[in-house]
Amino acid sequence: MALISDILFQHLPSEIISTEKQDLENYGRDWTQYYHPNPSAILFPRNIKEVQQIVLLANEYKFSVVPSGGRTGLSGGAVAKKKEVVLSLEKMNKIISFHEADQILHVEAGVITETIQNFAKEKNLLYPVDFASKGSSQIGGNIATNAGGIHVVKYGLTRDWVLGLKVITGKGEILDLNKGLIKNATGYDFRHLFIGSEGTLGIIVEASLKLTRSPKNKKVILFGIPDMEKVVSVMNAFRKELDFLAFEFFSDNTVDYVMEHTQVKTPLPKRYPFYIILEFESDEGKNTEIVFSLYQKLYQKEWILDDAFAKDETSIKHLWGYRENISVSISSCVPYKNDLSVRISNISNFLKDVDEIVKSNYPRFIVLWYGHIADGNLHLNILKPEELSISDFETACKKINPFIFEMVKKYEGSISAEHGVGLLKKEYLQYSKSEEEINYMKQIKKIFDPNGILNPGKLLDVI
Repeated sequence: MALISDILFQHLPSEIISTEKQDLENYGRDWTQYYHPNPSAILFPRNIKEVQQIVLLANEYKFSVVPSGGRTGLSGGAVAKKKEVVLSLEKMNKIISFHEADQILHVEAGVITETIQNFAKEKNLLYPVDFASKGSSQIGGNIATNAGGIHVVKYGLTRDWVLGLKVITGKGEILDLNKGLIKNATGYDFRHLFIGSEGTLGIIVEASLKLTRSPKNKKVILFGIPDMEKVVSVMNAFRKELDFLAFEFFSDNTVDYVMEHTQVKTPLPKRYPFYIILEFESDEGKNTEIVFSLYQKLYQKEWILDDAFAKDETSIKHLWGYRENISVSISSCVPYKNDLSVRISNISNFLKDVDEIVKSNYPRFIVLWYGHIADGNLHLNILKPEELSISDFETACKKINPFIFEMVKKYEGSISAEHGVGLLKKEYLQYSKSEEEINYMKQIKKIFDPNGILNPGKLLDVI
């Protein structure tokens, strides 16, 4: 049987193929640190025709393809560890067109998320899906994982901003879905099957994105909070009075890592167990008055202990840094991440129950809490002790997962709020999906990718 690399060089332009060791190592992984990359080759198609040709070759010669964007995922969804061929979209990085009347931006899948945000800003508009990896993540990957981020509470997920998709299915067929329409009542909307499918049904090659107006007079306040229960209480108090743009929380021990990584000082003169970042649109000062009036009441009740108010763009960026730099600051500690969500009405009890599980089962591990609590999403991070190998640490963490996920199931939540399932969460899918749902997912996979060539082993095991 011919080597995969020989097949590729025989049928594809040599300039889009790499078998260099450094490229295999770099493009064969994402931010997950539990899997060793082992791809056969890396492909860099420059257009839709080349993507389609690669998929058709994969079907003909029965090799597997792992779609790859910015590789900032945290679930192993872009890892190639079984001699798969990695298909990188980074050369398909053009902004194709902007339709001002529709406020729709048409882009190739390899465009960096921050590039889209900056383009929108130049047009006095906003692409609101925002997260720490925006400077390196690609829009195709965002769509394939239905990325969330810090502004979901106001603007929703990536899914809410995709008006059209062009994809190459696992069969090699080109689908042009919804074509940027706001209204389209013509039956099944396949666009939404590919959003969040983690590259298991097709390869996203183009997208039409909706833009919106930018918030006016944005304000940011950081609060020091005495305990986790008060974090939820403060959130509920503000929700009754204000539509905020973001409401994030993080535990005090995350600050140590951010300070060491970015050389900043403590966010407040004193340290507090938890912190909240509130971002809102001032609305000609009216909302600012509401916030400060409510703050005084919560301060008197000792739900809030101190605050820092951002007065300009520089100080806004500074305060957000304490939250947005957490993930990169702890990356060297090989964190084991659980990205959980429940309904807002269950968040207080869920948080309390999971925290008890964590404290009783991880007494010798450093545990960090942070997340987008206003949309029910909590990030639980356990840091690897230096003396433990990555393998032993992963084994120790996985022993506790069933207890955490049973709690997720009890509260009818999700084992993966925004990171995706990939390899990391695949064996736990039954805690969030019924057997019937999983069976339908497998059948859908077989329809779009009958030979199972796209991202095999991710999200589902399909025989």
